[in-house]
Amino acid sequence: MHSASDAMGEGDETARYRLREDRLAAFERDGFCGPIPVLDAARLRRVRDAVDLVIARLDELEPRLYEVERAHADRPGEVVCHFLGGWLVDDELRSLVFDLAVTVPCAQALGVDRLRFWHDQVFAKPPHHPGVVPWHQDESYWTRVQPIRHVTMNLLLDDADATNGCLQFVPGSHRWELLPKLPFDAPLEAILAWLPPARRAQFAPRPVPVPAGHATLHHARTLHGSGPNASARPRRAVVLNYMAPDTRVADASAPLLRGVPLLPIGALVEGPHFPIALDLRAESP
Repeated sequence: MHSASDAMGEGDETARYRLREDRLAAFERDGFCGPIPVLDAARLRRVRDAVDLVIARLDELEPRLYEVERAHADRPGEVVCHFLGGWLVDDELRSLVFDLAVTVPCAQALGVDRLRFWHDQVFAKPPHHPGVVPWHQDESYWTRVQPIRHVTMNLLLDDADATNGCLQFVPGSHRWELLPKLPFDAPLEAILAWLPPARRAQFAPRPVPVPAGHATLHHARTLHGSGPNASARPRRAVVLNYMAPDTRVADASAPLLRGVPLLPIGALVEGPHFPIALDLRAESP
């Protein structure tokens, strides 16, 4: 089988972005890995500025985005700022979608040589903000496409640790059954009510501190969440979601994302909103 690793030769442009073997082993074992270096200092500043600008103009830009978390709009002092589709309105955020430092590790984690973009997200927790991201599996939000072969990169724009709400993961939960989808503004531990006793016994979250400009990767079924920002520092992150290139529509009751053309059941998820972000076959001799 031709894999992403097969296509990444030692002398090609992608080699410098490959996951270390221990990182890849951790992803396969635990369902997540990191920190992974992505942005240098200059690029980090530009992406921060881009995120801050979109947030400052969120009401104006909302019609052009895929989604703005309604609970945050209603209760900004309680609910984390969260929106999808920043790449549609800002060139700096768009450039991240195709950046080799992002796409190469994601392709390697998925084991594909063609990587398709799904969507992006932004999460922002201001200093001393009580908002949390409740425990969830990304896959629970993505059941309208099949197969679910997706990966998530969470790229930190600020140093993240336990005090300002870094991500926490449950090792091995990528092998669990699919859990219910919960509201974004649910309590942090709301999912615990849905865990059978055997899973409750396995629920052992691991916080993963990440420096600014670095990222974590996680499997679509890995259970993860984050607590409030109790610090005087902001905690901002850009999330980039990718999928295998053969992903198809499983539910055509509505467009997959707001503003995207309606695709019929069985259709390939493709087009300008779902581009191939990396094609290692095209770059290989």
